[in-house]
Amino acid sequence: MDSAFLDQVHWSAEGLVPAIAQDLHTGQVLMLAWMNRESLALSVEEGRAIYWSRSRQRLWRKGEESGHVQRLHEVRLDCDGDAILLKVEQVSGIACHTGRASCFFARLQDGRFVPVDPVVKSPETIYGPGTAK
Repeated sequence: MDSAFLDQVHWSAEGLVPAIAQDLHTGQVLMLAWMNRESLALSVEEGRAIYWSRSRQRLWRKGEESGHVQRLHEVRLDCDGDAILLKVEQVSGIACHTGRASCFFARLQDGRFVPVDPVVKSPETIYGPGTAK
């Protein structure tokens, strides 16, 4: 595949771009992560979401530990060229390491963010006992 599309992205000084994962079928925003040139190219090549983990300083194939893979169906670039939208099929319906469908599970209520979406599967069941995620 021609990789000229990578030159159309306005990468940050760190070589990153924010990437929003959206459920292909429902339109629900699942998560926000970061991509570098390699992760975007590999995502397109492999047909699955691959991000750059800023905390681990390495590529992160979504679902590599949890099994909650994001199958990539479409990639869009915003009007300024500095944000990516990934339309994905979320395997198992869980995108968040907390075991919820979306990472955006807390709503501002009375001056505080309060969890309002249920845990679909406990993180300990996903990652193992005693695993702090």
